[in-house]
Amino acid sequence: MKKDLGVKPYLFPMPVLMIATYGENDKVDVMNMAWGGICDNNMVALNITESHKTSKNIKERGAFTLSIADKDHLEESDFFGTASGNNMDDKFERTGMHAIKSTRVDAPIIEEYPLTLECKVVELQHQPYGFRVLGEIVNVIADEKVLDENGKVDPSKLNAFVFDQFQNGYYEIGKKIGQAWDSGKKFMNK
Repeated sequence: MKKDLGVKPYLFPMPVLMIATYGENDKVDVMNMAWGGICDNNMVALNITESHKTSKNIKERGAFTLSIADKDHLEESDFFGTASGNNMDDKFERTGMHAIKSTRVDAPIIEEYPLTLECKVVELQHQPYGFRVLGEIVNVIADEKVLDENGKVDPSKLNAFVFDQFQNGYYEIGKKIGQAWDSGKKFMNK
């Protein structure tokens, strides 16, 4: 039997995305967010609260980087979602992480994260239901340790984790269980 749970933001898995921007005086700001993702082959959409420091930085700089949080940096990543850059001037520095300037967009690359999308802002949407940032992916950089022998990202080496909106937990991604566009082929010829 199924039970009604009401209106909840229940999708699983939710990515743990790290948005990095520059603020005043090139101050690095990083925010943990789950309400975003790919919306086209070269586009991302971020649904964030407009009062965040990150939102202000995105508006002013027109760029951001988007990294995949990994298990080795779970504590830092969680902190980036707990602490506010509006209230804590040394938020990034407290973690001991390192950033370099992107050569493609006006945003920092956090060196410890294994996969980063460099993005330029294409559109800022102010809707009755929230603030959305559409960004064009201008480049993806990956640490060689997460690549397979063909130079493609190997998800098992990425060590990414996901967020659960049911109980506010983080979960590691498990083993591969099927092949997209192949596992369901048996139903094509019925």
